Amino acid sequence: MTYAITKPVTLAVFIALGLAGCNNSSQTATDDAATTDAAANTNGTLQKIKDSGTIVVGYRDSSIPFSYVAADPNQPMGYAHDLEMKVVEAVKDKLNMPDLDVRYNLITSQTRIPLVQNGTVDFECGSTTNNEERQKQVDFSNGFFEIGTRLLTKTDSGIKDFADLKGKALVTTAGTTSERYIRQYNDEKQMGTSIISAKDHGEGFLMLESGRADAFMMDDVLLAGEKAKAKNPDEWVIVGEPQSFEIYGCMMRKDDPEFKAVVDEALANVFSSGEINSIYDKWFLSPIPPKNVNLNFEMSDNLKALIANPHDGTQPKVAAAQ
Repeated sequence: MTYAITKPVTLAVFIALGLAGCNNSSQTATDDAATTDAAANTNGTLQKIKDSGTIVVGYRDSSIPFSYVAADPNQPMGYAHDLEMKVVEAVKDKLNMPDLDVRYNLITSQTRIPLVQNGTVDFECGSTTNNEERQKQVDFSNGFFEIGTRLLTKTDSGIKDFADLKGKALVTTAGTTSERYIRQYNDEKQMGTSIISAKDHGEGFLMLESGRADAFMMDDVLLAGEKAKAKNPDEWVIVGEPQSFEIYGCMMRKDDPEFKAVVDEALANVFSSGEINSIYDKWFLSPIPPKNVNLNFEMSDNLKALIANPHDGTQPKVAAAQ
């Protein structure tokens, strides 16, 4: 078995492919992209994997503790990555291809949907929220995590909740549900907040740490991950009433029920066997790379309910306190 890792295709490439061509070469590129989409949807992901002998897995490089890289830039790790590998094993069994090659492809918040849509990536399990807008573009597995969107700030910043952001500078990650929410909130409440969009979570925390932002809005558990890798974690605190509760799921191409069934079954087996508890403890209740800090992030009642009764809906089935 071989493991290969590839660099992301830039967003500019996708913009170029989506524009109407002004010459033959650009039109050909657009036609080729459309052909890739059509082939992936017509033949199905399992057939694509079988024909190529390779499964292409999307990964993130800074979504601690879900999908990220630490000492080895060529080896993703994390809670979602462990689940992703369970799906890979299920695909091998389904296709009777124990020596199936696995290739990793880096994705970002902005590129993950187009890379799945055009067949570059077969699926990804990271920190991707399942919502109605995205369901129009891709399909999601049953959920494997639930979060609340909150704020990370310095302990002495004076920021306790979202109302305290008035006139402040806030950073969030580009292409996320948090970015969309906070821009709408800022306009509706006339907060006068300066909103900065970072390319990834790591850059977002760097802007906060360097003083270019007063707070960082993101999913609470991702904020806990950024806090854990800080030079001095005790300088930072997660605050604010959650503005939304969201479910993470594995993302794959639309209208491919056979592949979705394999993904859902792989997750269901991890849930029903109880193996999910040891995977959770490994990443949320134990020291993790790169600094061997324990997030001490207890499993919420919402996540316990999701594990007991898996579903691919966009919202938690219970509104438990987080």
